[in-house]
Order: sequence, then C-alpha cells, then structure tokens
Amino acid sequence: MRIALESAQAAAAAGEAPIGAVVRDPATGEVLSVAGNAPIRLHDPTAHAEILAIRSAAARLGNYRLTGLELFVTLEPCAMCAGAISHARIGRLVFGAEDAKGGGVVNGARVFEQPTCHWRPTVVGGVLAEESAALLRGFFRARRGPNPRR
Repeated sequence: MRIALESAQAAAAAGEAPIGAVVRDPATGEVLSVAGNAPIRLHDPTAHAEILAIRSAAARLGNYRLTGLELFVTLEPCAMCAGAISHARIGRLVFGAEDAKGGGVVNGARVFEQPTCHWRPTVVGGVLAEESAALLRGFFRARRGPNPRR
C-alpha cells in the first residue's frame, strides 16, 4: 500500500486526483504494475489508477486474467473499476479510504454483491485509510482555495 500511496502522490504532483494502485503477485511478492490516476493527462475518463494498473499487469503477463493476484489501491474503487477487477479475476482487493460518494465496493453500487457479478475478490478495506484520505482531502482543499463554496 505504501507503493500505491507514492503513486498517488505522484499523480497529485501531476495535477491528477491522488489515487494510486499496485498489482502484486502474492506468491512471489513481485510488484507487476504501479499506476496513478491519469484521466486528465491521457484525455481518457477510464484512466483510473486501478484500470491502468490492471492493463499494465495483463500486458506484462500476456493474459487478461489476473487470477490470484492482489490489487492495492488508495481509494475504494468506483463501479467501473470494480467491474474491471471482477473481469480480470483479481484474487484480492486491498483499499485504503472508503469513498462514500463514488465508491462501488462497500458503498454505492456494491458491484461484488450483485447477483450478476461473475467474480468476487476477497476485499480488505481500511489499510492506511487515514493517510489515503488525508492525501485526497489536502489535494482537493488546495484546488478549491481558501474559500470553498459549500
């Protein structure tokens, strides 16, 4: 998760929402991919950190199935990313902060709880949650300026 946080900080430095993701093979401990949010830079609304990390790991392995691998992400994945996690057959999802507004795992759509979900990873939330949330709060506070509209 520390690597995902570093990637989130790099995304923030590039003007992107500070979200980072890492795909790791738990059998070997090898980190297969690391990504930060990049929808602005790539002009791609699907360029969330999770999607980019999944794409990179799949390309590296030459397989669209990432069965048994772990995905670490600093923020609860949205419904789109949860769908991609399911399709990739990620074995374990570990996330930091919950996203009450845009999350799709323990909040919102709860994608993995739907009867139409074909694959459900093991989910562990709250890992380094406060650090992840603080990074997001600081980033958006700075963007809003000293007098944010409520």
